[in-house]
Amino acid sequence: MNVRAMATIYRFEMLRFFRTLTQSFLSPVLSASLYFIVFGAAIGPRMTELGTVGYAEFLVPGIIMLSVMTQSISNAAFSIFYPKFIRTTYELLSAPISFLEILGGYVGAAATKSFLVALVILTTSTMFVDLQIIYPLAMLLMLILTCLCFALFGFIIGIWADNFEQLQIIPLMIVTPMVFLGGSFYSISVLPPLWQTVTLFNPVVYLISGFRWTFYGQADVPLISSVLAFVLFSAACLAVIWWIFRTGWKLRS
Repeated sequence: MNVRAMATIYRFEMLRFFRTLTQSFLSPVLSASLYFIVFGAAIGPRMTELGTVGYAEFLVPGIIMLSVMTQSISNAAFSIFYPKFIRTTYELLSAPISFLEILGGYVGAAATKSFLVALVILTTSTMFVDLQIIYPLAMLLMLILTCLCFALFGFIIGIWADNFEQLQIIPLMIVTPMVFLGGSFYSISVLPPLWQTVTLFNPVVYLISGFRWTFYGQADVPLISSVLAFVLFSAACLAVIWWIFRTGWKLRS
């Protein structure tokens, strides 16, 4: 494996991230703070506890996952879309590196950016709630897996998109609604039985539920279902990316 090539791509992407450090961190932190103020402080006192957890505390994993998923997709999508847009991907494809090394550089950098943003939001949440994490190591593992999964998905979107408008369609029109309807701000147990069944077809439910379990030891779906969702989603994304590089779809045209 060409570690130097992968590290070069990774370093280039991280340097671009740190050049816009204020924008990279300020926007998600402000958004998260608004969620805590509006939902936690204004609405939270009127809500009943969800299991053994107060509503404001219940929000923390959902807000983190909302930010991580959208940030991972956006970072990875733009990272590969921009070279494709200015037609420098031909140099990348002609270099003596495999698609796994290219993927490791871009996806690794996108996942790292999202992970750093998540840590900042997690720190910010302690200003609003008395936060306790039952399984901190499992929480970090789930967080890393989520960053990687959605960075892989964002990489696919970046290759698929032909313009900046298309780059935003799936994150804004599909992923964000799925996160909002996936139990990020409520437990699906409060829904009527029919809607609980419908919600279980939303794959984001399993990711958010597994992440919330690491905080409070309670989840809407069995933990094994969450782990299986991570594995299947990652495998599907890797299969699609392998096919893209094998056929050159949207890369060589």
